[in-house]
Amino acid sequence: MLFRRFAVCGIALAALAGYGALGAESTAAPTVYTVTSTNSMAGPVTSTTTYRSGSKVVVDERTPAPVAGGAMNMRTFYDFKKMEKLTWDPVHTQVRCVKESFTGAWSDPFEGADDLSKQGAKLLGTETLHGFTTRVLQTASDANGSIKAWVDIKTNMVVKAQFTPPGAAPITMVEVTEVNLTPPPSSAFAIPSDCAAAASPASIEAPRPPGEADEIAALTGGNGQDYLNGIYGPGSKNSCTMIFRIVRAGTMDPITSGFQVGADLAVETESAPSYNIQMSKDGHTIFSGGGLHEITSQTHNGVFRVDNIPAQFEMDIEFADHGSATANLYRQCVGAQTVLLYVVKDPGDISKGGDWLWVKAGKYATAPH
Repeated sequence: MLFRRFAVCGIALAALAGYGALGAESTAAPTVYTVTSTNSMAGPVTSTTTYRSGSKVVVDERTPAPVAGGAMNMRTFYDFKKMEKLTWDPVHTQVRCVKESFTGAWSDPFEGADDLSKQGAKLLGTETLHGFTTRVLQTASDANGSIKAWVDIKTNMVVKAQFTPPGAAPITMVEVTEVNLTPPPSSAFAIPSDCAAAASPASIEAPRPPGEADEIAALTGGNGQDYLNGIYGPGSKNSCTMIFRIVRAGTMDPITSGFQVGADLAVETESAPSYNIQMSKDGHTIFSGGGLHEITSQTHNGVFRVDNIPAQFEMDIEFADHGSATANLYRQCVGAQTVLLYVVKDPGDISKGGDWLWVKAGKYATAPH
């Protein structure tokens, strides 16, 4: 989900047009390739190499030293048949491997253009860049700046994207430097021996980090043992009705307005769904892709009720200009009705984070009247 990352950086993408509206050809994205790119969406320049061979993908991300906090070395192996991913540090082998389930959103370099909204951009012409014949698109400059993108005509891949802040020089956010559409070497998909335990079939869920209960206690102001983190699977075998609420960290005061909620309750039956979150001219968010649909109308005083919540599902909360929170979640039913909370640290700046917590016990375990 390439362009969802721009939103995290505070860049308004709602004005950038989709390519179907501008006459791009509809072509099937390749499933065998090696793509090398650089990006600076998270700060320091990161070099990314993506290897794909059908249902298996490896994404290798590295930052050159010196950078604040040290260089990043991260490799992620995706298995689309099992819908599982394995992440490790290929340099610092003492860092443990982590295995998780995923829903299909993994930043495919050939799907980045799909996240651009379908209004407002102008086609400037064509240009050859790194050997690619591209369409050049640019949004009108506003209070958030403007975005210029070079999109490969044959594959619809974003070869380069540039952000220009108001009154400042352009910043290259992502740039593809090489594409090879032949099968990657088998060595690219090798799993190191120190990851063998995490890669075994018995290792289903991501290890709980030490001290998590203390972190949850600090976030909620209560007993950390009263909560289960919703991002950990597998989902409980028994079903239940989910009662969902958004609350403010610390005070746990309910947040009942200023957001829209989308959910995909069919993740388990979908094959690599791709989500598209767009904003209309009047500021209304439109959810689409896979089984993602808006459920905001199901709320009563900020409380959502979803009967027979599936074992795995996706949720997306859009707080208008303040940001968004999205996660692949697993049900943890402790009763016929079980409360799920999104505990947000700062409703005015969603990028500061929050946690998706199932409530096992305590005063928040029941829905308010």
